[in-house]
Amino acid sequence: MPHAQFDPAARQALAITAVEAKTRKDLTWQQLADVTGLSVAFVTAALLGQHPLPADAARAVAALLDLDEDAVRLLRTIPTRGSIPGGIPTDPTIYRFHEMLQVYGTTLKALVHEQFGDGIISAINFKLDVRKVADPDGGERAVITFDGKYLPTKPF
Repeated sequence: MPHAQFDPAARQALAITAVEAKTRKDLTWQQLADVTGLSVAFVTAALLGQHPLPADAARAVAALLDLDEDAVRLLRTIPTRGSIPGGIPTDPTIYRFHEMLQVYGTTLKALVHEQFGDGIISAINFKLDVRKVADPDGGERAVITFDGKYLPTKPF
C-alpha cells in the first residue's frame, strides 16, 4: 500500500545519509540507477527526496549503499516534493536555472501555448535527460531535455 509523507524532514535526513554513503563508496548516480533499471534522473531525484522508488529499486539501492530496512521503507514513501526553500536560490548552479526561467520563462510559455493551446506541461508524466557534448568553439556544453506530457486545460 502506498504511503505519503507530510513532513519532508525524514526524507531530507535520508538524502543526507544516502549522499554520504554514495560519496564514501565512491559511486556515481549512474551506478546507483543501473541497479534499479530506472533513469539516472529519476533515481537521483528519488534519493534526494523528490520521488518514491518502487520496492525492488529501493531494496537494490539500499543494498548498494548499505542502508537498512527503515531506509527502504522511507525510499518507497510518496514525499512532500520541493527541494528549494522559498526565495531566490543561492547555490550558483540552481540560481542559473532560476535565471534561465526568469529570462526565458515567458518565452517558453508563449511558445508552448502557441503550439499546444491553453494547458501545462506535466512534471509527473515527465522525463529528464542531462548530457555533456563537445562545444564546436571549444570546451563543453550541457544539453538538458525536459520531456513532459502536455495536459490541456479543460473547461468545466
